[in-house]
Amino acid sequence: MVNGLTLGAVYAIVALGYTMVYGIIQLINFAHGELVMIGAMVAFTVINLLAAAGMPPLMVVLIGTACAIPVCMLVGYAMERLAYRPLRHAPRLAPLITAIGVSIILQHLAMLVWSRNVLAFPQIIPLTTYSFLGAVVTGVQITIVALCFAMMAGLALLVYRTRLGTAMRATAQNPQVARLMGVDVNRVIAATFVIGAALGAVAGVMFGTYYGVAQYTMGSVLGLKAFAAAVLGGIGNVPGAMVGGLLLGVVEALGAGYIGEISDLCRYDMLAASLGERCADGGHFVLFGSNYQDVFAFVVLILVLVFRPSGLLGERVGDRA
Repeated sequence: MVNGLTLGAVYAIVALGYTMVYGIIQLINFAHGELVMIGAMVAFTVINLLAAAGMPPLMVVLIGTACAIPVCMLVGYAMERLAYRPLRHAPRLAPLITAIGVSIILQHLAMLVWSRNVLAFPQIIPLTTYSFLGAVVTGVQITIVALCFAMMAGLALLVYRTRLGTAMRATAQNPQVARLMGVDVNRVIAATFVIGAALGAVAGVMFGTYYGVAQYTMGSVLGLKAFAAAVLGGIGNVPGAMVGGLLLGVVEALGAGYIGEISDLCRYDMLAASLGERCADGGHFVLFGSNYQDVFAFVVLILVLVFRPSGLLGERVGDRA
């Protein structure tokens, strides 16, 4: 549960970027995962430079995050301004294909800058553990979950309690009427991309710090999982993205931890029987479900879409007139 909540909180933060953009302009921004990757890569570079200088670990991570956020915000704004805005009135398939193209371009640019190798984050944060109800929780996990919930609450306040949030909801409901009411629709859409990119940058730093690795392709699978979380909770629904991300992370962790363990045990027992051998502990061979967690996530997504196509919370944004 602890691992699932930690991973699910990261999924939720990334899913918020998908659901905000879709709620505003009905676009599935498949390049959003690459913003997470760029945030992790920029933070990796800055953290490596500052860690060699002997600065305090917490300050190093904060400075790395502070550098990653504006870079991702700039990339997100450029993405909207150069790739998506000219296609705003094009057939809906054109922006979708463009998003896939932008994703591939950003991946290969990152490969040119940071190479294709898996990069190891320096483990500068001391590992502190706490015991809670029989579970061992690390300080990094507590920080990630607390920070994610704080960002979710901050985004909810922004969307439902500020003028910008009112403009965003008005644009999502009907951009033509919002424009007649004096809302600068282009600025609202750009702000949505920028906010989503900032959240993605923080998620990338948390993901890299937690798992200790980063690679130029890391945004593909992570972005796909976050998109699944957004659909699971109800695409276009901010609370739904939060619920979907947390649920997806917990399902992955529990499925990989229990069903994956049983499957690996059976597979090993069959192999041992065919060889006439058996381990001293009775053949209990566990791979921690690494080959199964993706399967469980998308099986749950398919079941939800079959029985509740609008997502768990079921709230839908208004269609354009």
